Amino acid sequence: MLVRLLYASRAQQPITGELLESLMTTARKNNASHGITGVLCHTDRVFMQLLEGGRDDVSSLYHRIAADSRHSQVTLLQYVETTERHFFNWSMGQVNLERVNPSLLLKYAPRAELDPFSMSGSSAMKLLDELIATAAVVGRCS
Repeated sequence: MLVRLLYASRAQQPITGELLESLMTTARKNNASHGITGVLCHTDRVFMQLLEGGRDDVSSLYHRIAADSRHSQVTLLQYVETTERHFFNWSMGQVNLERVNPSLLLKYAPRAELDPFSMSGSSAMKLLDELIATAAVVGRCS
């Protein structure tokens, strides 16, 4: 059974380029071996990540993330069973939302900034869909 899980968290430290590169390299390697796909959106302190895959693998990864001391305020935004993946050929795509047009964020959120804690899960998914449609996702390869 496939599931889609969307969560948000706050980084305990600013997200540097070096930290992000290390995180993405590890995620892509580990996710591929567990059949997990998805996309990570971030600013300097906020993560919003969508994970797709088998229920046990996705749930296990989410629990590891929630227990990771580098994250705080880990908040589940959406968890659904699905018949197909949105990101079937990406072990982990990446979006730096500080480079996205603020009006796109304003379309789905109370302010023109990434604040998934104030968004509904369906609004966050619509934002991700639009980011994909506008080619804002980088690092798509598996």
